[in-house]
Amino acid sequence: MNYATTIAEQLNLGPRQVEKTIELLEQGATVPFIARYRKEVTGSLNEVQITAIRDLLVKLKELDKRREAILASINDQGKLTPELEKQILAAANMTELEDLYLPYKPKRRTRATMAIERGLEPLANELQKQYSCNISQLAAKYINPDKGVNTAEEALAGARDIIAERVSENAQARNRIRNLFRRSAQLTSKVVKNKEEEADKYESWFDWKENALRAPSHRILALFRGEEEGMLRVHVMPESDDSALEALERQFVSGRYESSEQVRLAVRDGYKRLLQPSIETEFHNLLKEKADKEAIRIFADNLRQLLLASPLGQKRILAIDPGFRTGCKTVCLDAQGQLLHNETIYPFTSVREERAAIAKLEALVEAFHIEAIAIGNGTAGRETEEVVKRCHFKGKVIAVMVSENGASVYSASEVARREFPEYDVTVRGAVSIGRRLMDPLSELVKIDPKSIGVGQYQHDVNQSLLQDSLNDVVVSCVNSVGVELNTASRELLSYVSGIGPALADKIVDYRNRQGAFTSRQELKKVERLGDKAFEQCAGFLRVRESDNPLDRSAVHPERYALVQQMATDAGATVDQLMGDKDLRQKIDINRYVTADCGLPTLQDIMKELDKPGLDPRARFEVFEFDKNISRIEDVKAGMELPGIVTNITAFGAFVDIGVHQDGLVHISQLANRRVNDPSEVVTLHQHVRVKVLDVDLRRRRISLTMKGL
Repeated sequence: MNYATTIAEQLNLGPRQVEKTIELLEQGATVPFIARYRKEVTGSLNEVQITAIRDLLVKLKELDKRREAILASINDQGKLTPELEKQILAAANMTELEDLYLPYKPKRRTRATMAIERGLEPLANELQKQYSCNISQLAAKYINPDKGVNTAEEALAGARDIIAERVSENAQARNRIRNLFRRSAQLTSKVVKNKEEEADKYESWFDWKENALRAPSHRILALFRGEEEGMLRVHVMPESDDSALEALERQFVSGRYESSEQVRLAVRDGYKRLLQPSIETEFHNLLKEKADKEAIRIFADNLRQLLLASPLGQKRILAIDPGFRTGCKTVCLDAQGQLLHNETIYPFTSVREERAAIAKLEALVEAFHIEAIAIGNGTAGRETEEVVKRCHFKGKVIAVMVSENGASVYSASEVARREFPEYDVTVRGAVSIGRRLMDPLSELVKIDPKSIGVGQYQHDVNQSLLQDSLNDVVVSCVNSVGVELNTASRELLSYVSGIGPALADKIVDYRNRQGAFTSRQELKKVERLGDKAFEQCAGFLRVRESDNPLDRSAVHPERYALVQQMATDAGATVDQLMGDKDLRQKIDINRYVTADCGLPTLQDIMKELDKPGLDPRARFEVFEFDKNISRIEDVKAGMELPGIVTNITAFGAFVDIGVHQDGLVHISQLANRRVNDPSEVVTLHQHVRVKVLDVDLRRRRISLTMKGL
């Protein structure tokens, strides 16, 4: 198979673009590296397109591997004809391939195989010829009590079993029924008898029906979860069998003989007992795959927005992990996120303790020159925020509520134990909250993305696909922002193009032994970091302390000589070129075009010289909840409130309004127009204004709208 041609057709790309991209991938180049530094080679394909090429290439290789195994299996059985081989080689997808293999696939004993063992295959062959004959006399020839065939009817029943299996394994028949399902399959669900009370959360789907292929992903996953839990009976099939049976009878039944009637009975049995359940299972899996992809896409989009959330930057932080009875774990961090001090305050146990907590916070802010306070948004978060607001600090100190999602996972992890072996989980959790405010990306890469809390039905979807997709997102985000080589953690470094966990450990070990890196070039001294790894990673790493100003930018070392030539031609140093906009504007980049360095790369270089190492993330903005509400009981219909988008799903967006219970803005309430995808209107961590539509205290649900606000 010509992979490049096939992929180019499916993705609507140029064959040469795809061919060159495949070559780079096969040579070990990463997606971020290809997208950023090989634009001339790929025709400026972006990360999404390159990832699609990579994934489709893997699928096509798997298809060919399966094709080879099937050919070998059929050949070993001595049943591989030139025509069958041609069909197998031409199969364009796994479904087509498996349909062709089905009649030859080794299988457990079935009614058909048992009938064949009883010597009834010749009878089945005779019946399928459908000519006029006395079938009782014909069947009587196959009576053999030694083989368990005692009557003519038993012989006919066995022959019908063989024909039924042939019908269900016929590639053309399967395709016909598949097309019928595609046109008219309904997704239906019924509550399991006597489970009405237990299944109350699935009440909306106790008697549900809709077109299967139009069903939204979140509903498919909800129904399948109900089925998995034994609460719902879910089916994916046409409402009537008539069309399917009619199509199959047209294909297999001819004439009006007694033998034709036997074939008709076999066709009906084959459809009901074998073919229909098989295609239903196939469509069940198809719907699941479709729903998984959509849920994973939403999860990945949310994760990208979360990782690229605005960083406060290198500030001295006081972080608080709130708690009522157990107190508030409080830590002070320096501008690099290093732990300087920790202790516990108890502002909620008594008035005296509250005063002591306020005095302690004021003293800590003064002693450690704190510039910002990070407060976990979990239990006691809003109450802790109120305590902080009652403090009187000498300088300006901002207080920010920070998402705690995944902080407990981090604090109990091997990563946290390695960072803070002498401290318990409460201290580690508070440190994580503070560091998230400084730089969400650097801190969140230490946590399994599935624990961050921005997914939809994340435990129901294909876990392997989810992990791969989320990993791609983390890699993309880390490399788009760039990483400071001398301060990055092992975890952050491991996501840099071309590095991975093993090399990240080697880099940190080298840094610990030799001190800070003084240049990108020094990376080559790291054990096992060869030329290929250096090529892949160097452009994404920054070395602020380097004498070479380009080491602080995204210009790749392979282009340093080119930039030096530009500076020399302009009669300046590289430093002067980077610092003088007028000087840069005089450069005609067309003069520097070569066979391997075209205008796309030259334009990227000029952007970097203009703003070296520019962080693509938005500027940080302080947000405050409404001061008059802190509990769900305070929320009333009609209130207009500020909020932060915490999660985006296929059916709407969840918004934190500061009462420990996110409200839902249904997709129909996001805007004064039809919205097909909530991400068209909102982004994660966006500051929004919402209006309360309804508060259900019993179920602790808040319905919100953004219409007209």
